[in-house]
Amino acid sequence: MPRDTLTADRIVRAAIELLDSEGLDGLNMRSLAKRLGSAATAVYWHIKTKDDLVRLASDAIWHEVELPDLGTTDWRTAATAHASQMHAMLTRHPWLVQAFSSHLLHGPGQARYNDLSLAIYEKAGFAADGADRAAAAVFTFVLGSALGPAAQVSLNRRLGKNGADAEQLMADAMTHATETAMRFPHLRERLGATAAMEYAAAPDSTFEFGLQSLLDGFEARLAADGAGRGK
Repeated sequence: MPRDTLTADRIVRAAIELLDSEGLDGLNMRSLAKRLGSAATAVYWHIKTKDDLVRLASDAIWHEVELPDLGTTDWRTAATAHASQMHAMLTRHPWLVQAFSSHLLHGPGQARYNDLSLAIYEKAGFAADGADRAAAAVFTFVLGSALGPAAQVSLNRRLGKNGADAEQLMADAMTHATETAMRFPHLRERLGATAAMEYAAAPDSTFEFGLQSLLDGFEARLAADGAGRGK
C-alpha cells in the first residue's frame, strides 16, 4: 500500500484492534503494518515510535467515554455514570491498565475525562483542592477495579502461548490455591459453597458496591463540613 493511502487515524485504529487482540507485548510496527497491508517504513512516516503509538491509541479510546450533562444531571448520578463509563472502557481495552504503568499517557481524550471529573465534584460542593482529591480517589478506584479483569486477559494470553492449555493450567492453579485457602477459617467458610475456579474472583456487583460506598463517603464529608461551617 503506498504511503499516501495511510493516515495517522487509520494507523491508530488498527493499533487499537491489535492491542485488543494481542496486548501490549503483541504490538510492534511489523505486525501493525501487516494488518494495514503496508510496509513498516510507511507507518513510521506517520508515527515515529511505538511509545507514540501507544499514547495515541490510549487517548483515542478515552473518547469512547460518554460524558454526562452536568446541566441536567445531579452530581451523584453524573459521578456514577462517569466512573462506570471509564470502567466499561477499561474492560473493553484491558491493555490500557497495563499501559498506565509502562508509558507516559496524555492527550485531549484523557484531559476531557479529567476535566469533567473536577466539574462533577465541584458541583457536589467540594472546593478546588477537595474536588482534586475526590476525582483522584474515584479514578484510582476505577483503575484498581479494572486491574483484575485486565490481569486475567493478560494471564490467559500468556498461559495459552505455544499451544498450552490455558484453561487446564488455570484449573490446576486454582485447585492448589483452594487447598491453601482451606487452612484459613473465613476463606474456608466461603469456599465450602464456592467452586474452585471461582476462588479469588470478585463477587458480583463489587464495582458498584465500592463506587457507591465511595460516593456515600463524599456525601458524608460534605455534610459534616457544611454542619461545621454552620456552627
